[in-house]
Amino acid sequence: MKIYLFLVAVMTVASLAGCSKYLDVEPKSSVAEEQMFASETGFEQALVGVYSQLSKQSMYGDRLSLGFVSALAQNYTQSSSTAPYYETRSYNYNSDEVRNILSAVWSSSYNAIAGLNKIIEKTESNRSALSSRGYNLIRGEALALRAYIHFDLFRLFGSDYQSGKGQKAIPYETMVDAFANVPGTSEEVCRMVLNDIMEAADLLKSVDPVFQEGTDMDTRRIRMNYYGVKGLAARVYMYMGDKSAAAKAAQEVVDGAEFPFVSNTRVSAAAGSKDRLFMSELVFALRSRDILTWTQNYFRFYISSGRGLTRTLANINTLYENSTTDVRKLYLFEQDQGILFPSKFWQTYTPITGEGLTSSYRTDQLIPLIRISEMYYILAEAANSTQSGVVELNKVRFARAVSKLPEDGSVTPTQLQNEIQKEYHKEFYAEGQYFFYLKRKAITRMPFMTADVPLSIYKLPIPDVELEYNPTYQ
Repeated sequence: MKIYLFLVAVMTVASLAGCSKYLDVEPKSSVAEEQMFASETGFEQALVGVYSQLSKQSMYGDRLSLGFVSALAQNYTQSSSTAPYYETRSYNYNSDEVRNILSAVWSSSYNAIAGLNKIIEKTESNRSALSSRGYNLIRGEALALRAYIHFDLFRLFGSDYQSGKGQKAIPYETMVDAFANVPGTSEEVCRMVLNDIMEAADLLKSVDPVFQEGTDMDTRRIRMNYYGVKGLAARVYMYMGDKSAAAKAAQEVVDGAEFPFVSNTRVSAAAGSKDRLFMSELVFALRSRDILTWTQNYFRFYISSGRGLTRTLANINTLYENSTTDVRKLYLFEQDQGILFPSKFWQTYTPITGEGLTSSYRTDQLIPLIRISEMYYILAEAANSTQSGVVELNKVRFARAVSKLPEDGSVTPTQLQNEIQKEYHKEFYAEGQYFFYLKRKAITRMPFMTADVPLSIYKLPIPDVELEYNPTYQ
């Protein structure tokens, strides 16, 4: 790892300061590190700065959600070679396009991790500056975010877990230093992810405002809250093949009853009030104040020129099985000259007097990272019987106005797994999670493609920015 990456990250954390509210992700001034971590407010502001980093285009604002990772899952097609992600869709990992994206993802992610490591370190060395509640909340969030980022880096750059447990994957960084760290094996990385998750859950369980104040946009839904930690645990355990542990974690999120399915009324409302992101279902999301800068280019202005991120009407009809009722098909796509593009990020925002650019009530800047529907899919896949799995899957299908599968035991295990795969595709379109599902299941026939792809496409190359300064990959 390049030495300067860590140093820049530390300086970045040290420069994060005042914001009008804890949730307003907008660093404003430069403060020395010792001043930053001298008070609980300073710790909160440092954590806000990391959230700001996560929401940038090089991370979850684009590359790790609606853009690059979604393109890998063939969510889009482009007729122009100058279109965004043209080389990505072809799995041309040696192209400048892909190499530059991966380099930015890697550097930005480890810079954010370095910032989190500084916060985690200071919660111990400067513990006297924190209340007991503040210590648990800040340290818990930071640990969970560190686990989240590392796990996504592992899913991109690591081998398939089941067949490559002992293979080198990525470094799991827990300290702020300038040394090149030996990459851990797939198994080691996942165990370290789980260690951070378990500590985070223990810390947050007794203090997270989600238990007292709920999950409206002004509290915990756009922060890594306790249920987000448990949702991440379910995702990690499922990726590792531990279905029992995955189901237990997913069930806890469902039983929390904080994330009701969106009503069809809200989804089908007029454009000015339509909920295209199903916001009540977001277990964990990020806010990106700049997201319109690139989503307008992807999904609005370049459609007729072949540079938009689109699919044909025939493709979308195939994906949603020609449904005339599925709310995801009916209300989450727009059409231009026979071409369809996702409108999830067309969320309408009507400003309230006095609201700023980073108001926690804004609805047009959100990036979904964990949804309640994923918990039901995990429960369906991990169920002890096919029949009970069908019952769990039907809960999402019913919420999307799709006919239920028979619950009389007539659905076979293979049919259930096929339906779960189709649901992942329909549900997480333009959100990035479907690619990781395909990798976990080692699927070689990508959507809308007529030939198989090699499994090697699921292990992206470690960027030169890392290999140049870290010889331990050999």
